[in-house]
Amino acid sequence: MFAISILVLLSITAQLKADHGFDVRHHLSTVTTYDAAKDLVKASANSIPDGCTPIHLNLVARHGARSPTIKRMRELDKLASHLEELIKDAEEQKLSLEKVPLWLRGWKSPWRAKLKGGELITKGEEEMYNLGIRIRERFPELFEEEYHPDVYPIKATQVPRASASAVAFGIGFLSEKGTLGPARHRAFAVTSESRASDIILRFHDCCGKYKAFRKSQEPAVDKLKESVLDEITSALTSRYGLNFTRKNVAMLWFLCKQEASVLDITDQACDLFSPSEVALLEWTDDLEMFILKGYGNSINYRMGVPLLADVVQSMEQAIKAKEEKHAPGSYEKARLRFAHAETVVPFTCLLGLFLDDSEFQKIQREESLEPPPKPPQSRNWRGSNVAPFAGNNMLVLHSCPANSASKYFVQVLHNEHPIPMAGCNGSDFCPFEEFKEKIVAPHLKHDYNSVCTVQPEEPEHKPATSKLSRLFRWLFPMQDDDTQHTKDEL
Repeated sequence: MFAISILVLLSITAQLKADHGFDVRHHLSTVTTYDAAKDLVKASANSIPDGCTPIHLNLVARHGARSPTIKRMRELDKLASHLEELIKDAEEQKLSLEKVPLWLRGWKSPWRAKLKGGELITKGEEEMYNLGIRIRERFPELFEEEYHPDVYPIKATQVPRASASAVAFGIGFLSEKGTLGPARHRAFAVTSESRASDIILRFHDCCGKYKAFRKSQEPAVDKLKESVLDEITSALTSRYGLNFTRKNVAMLWFLCKQEASVLDITDQACDLFSPSEVALLEWTDDLEMFILKGYGNSINYRMGVPLLADVVQSMEQAIKAKEEKHAPGSYEKARLRFAHAETVVPFTCLLGLFLDDSEFQKIQREESLEPPPKPPQSRNWRGSNVAPFAGNNMLVLHSCPANSASKYFVQVLHNEHPIPMAGCNGSDFCPFEEFKEKIVAPHLKHDYNSVCTVQPEEPEHKPATSKLSRLFRWLFPMQDDDTQHTKDEL
């Protein structure tokens, strides 16, 4: 088993080295910064026919880069204590510390003095500010009107990093459009629903069945990740001569992601891991996102049907305004929303993105999908692309009066790049009626209340152990299912 693991690691390392170098900042799953994520996608040719004009835009964006939450900061403080104990134990046993990186000796968390966390950081503000400028410049026809909150409604969740992202976006979007100060800023409105009832942008917080499902599956997901963590723990212990535990390694990986994305430091915690180990750790994060937020279970995205319905309604209103020739400034031109990965990932699934045709057909038939394959196999489902910081989906409604078959088309942009829709024959430019029929309608037949309400008469929810056991065997065919670990190791 150990020999096989070494061969796998060597294979992944060779593949990564052959891929024009390795940059850990491209492999941080959902902690990847937006600039790094954009580098991963090659711009495609313009697929919009001549004579088509954008008439409405829907934006669903994740907040920008943020600091660790206060809970995670406290865990990093504990990591510092654990690392200090490992060094001390090695010294007491008179072991050589030559292999131990200098930064690790006496390391303290850079967030140790903070009393609050999870807020939007400067890098996140810049991500959203620049996104606002780029969208305005890309679609001048949509943003030529004078700002009014009914023409350009900006909505955010009540979580401060999301509302702050909306503000940063608005400052860029409306830069030089006002009279305030030398930069000619102008005031704008950001509206939010109560966190307790926001079923459009925080549906995951309001969905009882989903919360029960997630709670039941989290231990099994942790179990799926154990073999990778154990494999890398063994490698790091051998490499640096310190008796790392699985929990130490998990926290060092978390530290790597925070250092690389928030602090732009890649030569400390990230440097502990080889490229092949980073690839495996990234995959465990992507696997968790797939099972608990993505295509792993239909409830993950079906609870987002109110958001999908809201998007379609806004496009239908725009078409009506166009057909009835409403006066400029009297109708909505863009609906701009700012939320979380727990919003963007399900919405991405509702659109059927990152699927091939056969996978899309499975989703339509209510069948489950295979999880993202383990490295060195390639995969489309990557957190660094699906939902990085400031990750977004834009649905741009176009009027194409010269087209004889359909006068209105929807283009989907993911992180500002056109992305094919399996539900529309692999095109990123889809007739509106076809978009509604093939992509939207199968989801909207599910009512949010029926998807999310826990009925009192239902039996107590139990983990789907048999399904996850099959998943475990599929992912780790050489792993003993009955291997047990104590809580002290976790």
